[in-house]
Amino acid sequence: MALKRKRKISAEFSMASMTDMIFLLLIFFMITSTVVIPNAIKVVLPQSRQQTSAKPLTRVTIDQDLNYYVAFGKDRERPVSFEEITPFLQDCYNKEPEMYVALYADESIPYKEVVRVLDIANRNDFKMILVTRPK
Repeated sequence: MALKRKRKISAEFSMASMTDMIFLLLIFFMITSTVVIPNAIKVVLPQSRQQTSAKPLTRVTIDQDLNYYVAFGKDRERPVSFEEITPFLQDCYNKEPEMYVALYADESIPYKEVVRVLDIANRNDFKMILVTRPK
């Protein structure tokens, strides 16, 4: 009589590769989320064929109701009066002298309002970028 041996087959599942994939996805989303600068204020930008690759550090936004908003870096936009724009930009310049100021101006506002902000940048030697949407 032959003795039959029962083999014990055990299926082991290693979670190491799964945790590696989750870790890599986590790093990917952390890096890509820091690149995006949200613009929560609804502004219809004028169209342009030419686009710049400079990364603005400071943002000034003028909406269709002539409300002014400012933000530095990844901060959220906050409403300000026109008189508060110059001190805000000077404070940002003291933090980062190589900053670019991005001007988000709704296409329906009078051109005079855009020139007023551009004049602030010109008087203080700030590098200004007028943000447009691609055609």
